[in-house]
Amino acid sequence: MDEPIKPEIAEKIKQLEKKFKNSGQDLGSYLDGLLHDRYLTYWDYIHLDTLLSLQIPMTHFPDEEIFIMYHQITELYFKLIIHELKQIIDDKLQNAEFFTNKLDRVNRYFRVLINSFDVMIKGMDREQFLKYRMSLLPASGFQSVQYRLIEIYATPLCNLVNPKERDQFSEENPLEEVYEHLYWKFGATDKKTGEKTLTLKQFEYRYTPRMMRIANQVKDSTIYHKYLELPEKEQNNVHLIKALRTFDANVNINWLLMHMGAAYRYLNKEKGEVLATGGTNWKSFLPPSFQRITFFPNLWSEEEKENWGQQWVTHQFNTAK
Repeated sequence: MDEPIKPEIAEKIKQLEKKFKNSGQDLGSYLDGLLHDRYLTYWDYIHLDTLLSLQIPMTHFPDEEIFIMYHQITELYFKLIIHELKQIIDDKLQNAEFFTNKLDRVNRYFRVLINSFDVMIKGMDREQFLKYRMSLLPASGFQSVQYRLIEIYATPLCNLVNPKERDQFSEENPLEEVYEHLYWKFGATDKKTGEKTLTLKQFEYRYTPRMMRIANQVKDSTIYHKYLELPEKEQNNVHLIKALRTFDANVNINWLLMHMGAAYRYLNKEKGEVLATGGTNWKSFLPPSFQRITFFPNLWSEEEKENWGQQWVTHQFNTAK
């Protein structure tokens, strides 16, 4: 004899029936689907087999697989960071606590990325790297569009202009005009001829429409703008200010300094240096003290901006909870 349906189960069936009726759907059809559906597994839910099939080395050197996986993991963290930044941009509450909570997540992700860079600096054989990298031309980490999107979501484009020209631009300039003078373009341009590298040409062709579309979407609602739109009391929240400064320092100082460490480990040599795979001028492009990019220039003193990037910023790291 079948056991009677428990009252709590019967109540949930009634709630489901009401839910589907209100949306013009038939509960019985959904129950049929549930009856025949197979149990979800961990490997299917996260598409594990697909994920593990995405590492496809170009050479036979074992350490190339480390190189690929590290960059894939980095891109996944960038996606998490963008996921949080978009929530801040979409938020209408104007609440410092919500703002800070999301930034703490962003800073936590960046802290993991920064601390993980030892995988690149100490975790690969230099001789292997210098050989298999020649099969990667002209691909380069420079071509990470997600990193550029983090910058676009964070601050007005005029704050990302090449430092030598930055005082010539403001938020009043057309975005298309400002875009042509962004600092990273000069990192992949031949100093003597002014010719763009193939790496930059490929990147612009593939992603310029996407970057410009998003730049227009957030023209007046970047993280910088969202902060300035907060009520004065919320703007003065010490935890929020600290989280914003930490975000700025993590992206525009600490992350770059870790890249410098990796570049010197693998590309520097006694006489000159080995060129980056994308042809970027890494010695003049990577140092944060050269670019002086700040997402929130109003939150830093003139002295701090003058000494920007000249040392590792550690006092901010206790922001994450």
